[in-house]
Amino acid sequence: LGIDSIEALFEFTTAVGRGAGIIRLSPASKDGAETGGEAMQAWLLSTTLDSLAGHEEKIGANRPTGAAYSRNFGGDNWADMRARASAYADREPAVLVIGAAQAGLSIAARLNQLGVDTLVVEQWPRIGDSWRRRYHSLALHNSIHLNHLPYMEFPPTWPKYIPKDMLGNWFEFYADAMEINCWTDTEFVSGAWDEAAQCWTAVVRRGDGTERTLRPRHLVFANGVSSYPMIPELSGLADFQGTVIHSEGFDSGADWTGKRALILGTGSSANDIALDLHSHGVQTTLIQRGSTTVVSIDPSARLNEAIWDEGGALADCDLIVASATPPLILKGYKAVARRMVELDREIIDGLKRIGFKHDMGEDEAGHQMKYFRRGGGYNLDAGSSALMIKGELGLLPYEQIERFAAEGALLKDGTVVPADLIVLATGYF
Repeated sequence: LGIDSIEALFEFTTAVGRGAGIIRLSPASKDGAETGGEAMQAWLLSTTLDSLAGHEEKIGANRPTGAAYSRNFGGDNWADMRARASAYADREPAVLVIGAAQAGLSIAARLNQLGVDTLVVEQWPRIGDSWRRRYHSLALHNSIHLNHLPYMEFPPTWPKYIPKDMLGNWFEFYADAMEINCWTDTEFVSGAWDEAAQCWTAVVRRGDGTERTLRPRHLVFANGVSSYPMIPELSGLADFQGTVIHSEGFDSGADWTGKRALILGTGSSANDIALDLHSHGVQTTLIQRGSTTVVSIDPSARLNEAIWDEGGALADCDLIVASATPPLILKGYKAVARRMVELDREIIDGLKRIGFKHDMGEDEAGHQMKYFRRGGGYNLDAGSSALMIKGELGLLPYEQIERFAAEGALLKDGTVVPADLIVLATGYF
């Protein structure tokens, strides 16, 4: 970022607990100008508390002995104790977590190691189904380094971009290995704070239809950022005689071979689905409504992940990234976005030639700031842009559409773009 600095990581201990921090020193300045000499000043100081005194995590030398169930002849073994702990037949959880994916499982694992009794409820039949049920060809768009869970990193043999089913299976394994109490096929129905009892009255519905009222002291909603499909109101769409689905419900293009598809949207999901349909011989056209940031998955998107690729300890990398202040984050993303444009110049120019509306964000800060601000508006490109430029995938500006009709999209010039399938890749809320 053009600022000379000395960076150091450190650990510390206080009466409250143990922590870690990072300090960046830069040459001392006066009225914005460097004073010269060897004087340095603190440009950034950030600390984090890793453990609380008297409540240390049960890891490493502090790990449990297992004496309660090891070689307990004639008594309960580990499986018996886990079944009893998960049933909550004779106690209430201190914390109820709604959602058993990355966030929910990570929180539960941390709380367990602090001795906080935690129950996770998950609406799907199996842990990991929130990923398994997504479209057939899905793999993560960011690299493996950004997706580790506490205490158990992904195996070093795993691919850089994890397939959805592989990730879902890992979540299920992780919950078992980390002894997380989880009720699957369970829906959170309602919750109300009981001021007198100083706890929540939380109602959950099990898969067999029975309801259970729990009284945890804390509720944690870990139900994700891409959970509830956004369905726009589109003129004439109800008249369409083909199939309309949201991208959330799309599985594979295998059933649509030889057919015609329109995809409303030009973000990552829309383009992944377009690639899947195209690979199955489906005549596919993407409908672009708003301007979109396009970034190649490799090399451009990896620029924001470079620190994790350099071989440093995961905790140190996380600390460095978390220490950045909002102005520094914005400045960094702007610098990276400029480099992305250089790397992707051929793709960007090609897209603009065919009428694709492209941008690098409202302040040229790239796709990452778009994600933070609105959760979409970009495509981490896995090859669809090249197919659009070559004409193998169609591109239709939304402003050319008058309305949808029985056969497809009726354009303002009176022609119809025919379709058998319309996919609404319109995001989530």
